[in-house]
Amino acid sequence: MVKDQEFLTQKASYCLDLAKKLGATDSNVVVNNSVSETVNFRNKKLDESNRSDNLGIKITTFIGKKKSSISSSNLLNENLNILIEKCVETTKNTPEDEFNSLPDKDLLAKKIKDLDLYDDTHIENDQKIDYLKRLETSASYDKKIINTESSFTQNKSNFILANSEGFCNGYKTSSFTTSCVAVAKDEKSMERDYEYSSKCFLKDVNDAEELGKLAADQTIRKLSPKKIGSEKIVIIFDKRIAKGILSTFASAISSSAISRGTSFLKDKVNQKIFSDKINIFDKPDMLKGLGSRNFDSEGVESNTLKLVNQGILKHYLIDTYNGKKLNLKSNGRCGGTSNLYFENGNISYKDLLNSNSKSLYITETIGHGSNIVTGDYSVGAAGFLVENGELRYPINEITIAGNFKDMFQNITLANDLEFKFATNSPTMMIDGMVVAGK
Repeated sequence: MVKDQEFLTQKASYCLDLAKKLGATDSNVVVNNSVSETVNFRNKKLDESNRSDNLGIKITTFIGKKKSSISSSNLLNENLNILIEKCVETTKNTPEDEFNSLPDKDLLAKKIKDLDLYDDTHIENDQKIDYLKRLETSASYDKKIINTESSFTQNKSNFILANSEGFCNGYKTSSFTTSCVAVAKDEKSMERDYEYSSKCFLKDVNDAEELGKLAADQTIRKLSPKKIGSEKIVIIFDKRIAKGILSTFASAISSSAISRGTSFLKDKVNQKIFSDKINIFDKPDMLKGLGSRNFDSEGVESNTLKLVNQGILKHYLIDTYNGKKLNLKSNGRCGGTSNLYFENGNISYKDLLNSNSKSLYITETIGHGSNIVTGDYSVGAAGFLVENGELRYPINEITIAGNFKDMFQNITLANDLEFKFATNSPTMMIDGMVVAGK
């Protein structure tokens, strides 16, 4: 069982009081506890089972514009006394930074909504084992599958964030995550793929047989890939890959990148960076959302932002420190986005595949090829050749390249958005990308 709010609040208050007595003009404390249980299977046999219980505290003290932080997993008062004393002493010897401060008091969250993020259901190891047996049996339905690995993780956590401005709040969250990796082999190649499900509530996790078969099907269809030549071609990104492009966009509009001048989207607010059919939301108050929250990691209230409206960039992701550098107020995005997503497009998945006589459907990318300074994008990839709306055969060993400035303007989205992750995208088509093949 995770520690209750009363225990965590008591520790946070103790630290705030002591920091003030020792000379801190302001302070901030985060106390968290998480309990995680995982069972792993390999080839339909139990591989390992483990449990972790993590309790930690992070203390930040300010003396004017000086700031330092310290953290520990030992929450005994005797240890906290030493920690806070060291933190305050370190702060005194730290150079001043004019942008150091707690968030403005009027921006701190006042009303805490119940976002339905905690399931107190406990699933025993025997039940996890039964689930994984069924999953791996399903994943092994075809003799081409030669190896399977799967896991079931249950995580429960609780935290308190408190500061010397009087803010003190936190809440419990839970997650149940299952995954399956399958390896398939035929006379020409060996391939792997995966599927997983992560939900706040146990009852929402995918059925074991369904998850296993999906992982196997996605692996088998990649067998015997072919090589293709270099050309300029329409690329269709599977939802799993498309969400990664959205994550790169989020990195490029973070106030830290903007304030350092290391983003190709610097000075682009109120400018058109996507086609006029593109809308992007960050919505922190979704019930059961994997990224849902009432406030950011500084305690600033998080409200829904329409980051892109009809192709026009409307907001950066702003925290207190970098916001002050940019002369902007925090919008509750310290720590990044919450539930980030492209709004659905107006075309079906089937019609998207049919919209060109020939295209590439990308299901896997290899390497970290996104440069947010220049906007350049270049990654290794694998997927399928699409002809007349049909996936004809698997392809691999290609490189796809472009620049986000052009890519963003040429995006077409399908209407198949699902909220499976904290960042989500419909299937995405981008015209005019360059493919380097054999």
